[in-house]
Amino acid sequence: MVWTSTTTVLSFAAALAGVNAATTNFSSPVDPTKIEIPNIPQTTSLDPTQQCTYYAPPVPINAAEWPELWKLATSNGMNKTAEFQNLYKSIDWSKAPNIPVRKLKPDGGVDTTGYDVAKDPDCWWTTSQCVKPKLAGVNPDIYKCPEPDTWGLTFDDGPNCSHNAFYDYLAENKQKASMFYIGTNVINWPYGAMRGVKDGHHLAGHTWSHHLMTTLTNEEVLAELYYTQKAIKYVTGVTPLHWRPAQGDLDDRVRWIATQLNLTAIIWNLDTDDWAANVMAGVTEDTVNKHYEDFIAMGKNGTFKNDGNIVLAHEINNMTMSFALKHYPEIKKAYKHVVDVATCMNISHPYLEQNVAFPDFATATGSKSAAASGSGSNAASGSASGSGSKPGASTGSQTNNPQNGAASVSLNAPLFLAALLGLLVIV
Repeated sequence: MVWTSTTTVLSFAAALAGVNAATTNFSSPVDPTKIEIPNIPQTTSLDPTQQCTYYAPPVPINAAEWPELWKLATSNGMNKTAEFQNLYKSIDWSKAPNIPVRKLKPDGGVDTTGYDVAKDPDCWWTTSQCVKPKLAGVNPDIYKCPEPDTWGLTFDDGPNCSHNAFYDYLAENKQKASMFYIGTNVINWPYGAMRGVKDGHHLAGHTWSHHLMTTLTNEEVLAELYYTQKAIKYVTGVTPLHWRPAQGDLDDRVRWIATQLNLTAIIWNLDTDDWAANVMAGVTEDTVNKHYEDFIAMGKNGTFKNDGNIVLAHEINNMTMSFALKHYPEIKKAYKHVVDVATCMNISHPYLEQNVAFPDFATATGSKSAAASGSGSNAASGSASGSGSKPGASTGSQTNNPQNGAASVSLNAPLFLAALLGLLVIV
């Protein structure tokens, strides 16, 4: 990542050319090019108890100005504030697609009953893994790296308060990843988010409260996205232009709303199922290790000789982070390149702020890029095909197909949240 010398506080509305957005500034007291993290036990210790002990935030955080932690982002009256109302009213909702709000099943999964999966009119990823919107003017999903022999390294659900050893390991190996941060976690553990920027990782949003987005109203979807962007900007000084829906659940209605905030979804085409080990029936640590081993084998057998992957993994807890560290050396041996998504997509400015720049793929890896460089490449976005390689999460069966990269489990939202909110322990 490259820092420029000038820090500019931009109006969120003014910078989004051609996009209806809030007439509100995403302001921050933090200069992302000058982040300093104090040497306190929470930032230096490898003891999970010390790391996850409350500390005074480095920036003033008034609970009255934010949604409730782990509640929908419309909570605490946030949807009634002048700020949010200005945002909501600045969007031309008459152009929003007429797609129904989905319902939840008793087990917490999305109810797909009655949906025409064959025609998939709404490009509903949960049912079809569709990544190419069927609605004009909607940002297509990024679902794989266009560069050959490349592992797109991504981790969801941070910042984890006990991730010191994990981030230390990445730093020691000069390894950058795309980190999808939950808004609640950013407010809870601001130094963790600040370290993500300081270490040069590619930060993106992962909603405020990790609800399934297609089951939320337009107002709720907008709030989940907006307050996550706002939290990351306030704490770190950068405003992400990318996001990942909880459990991959999005359709063209959700994409359309995200596009109003200039957000593009990053999905995946390989799923480690790491979070599900010892949580979901039939998924053990051996299951996850086998997924990693299979994905590593794909790097050796030519599966990705023409383009690369984007792999879903998590920093939820000790177990998920340990999986990544255990297999990292073999991943590096099997793939020519292991990079964050911004780099593999040649996205030089993944944030609204122009004073933070990422190197293009060729510069970062010292090799020739197979994709065009610049502000971003569509070579691995949904604009390239009708649907991506089947990622698998949120599908109904356990499979591991080298052709589609599906390493999947039948999804249970309450169990996922149990894993997400469970005890955080260190690697």
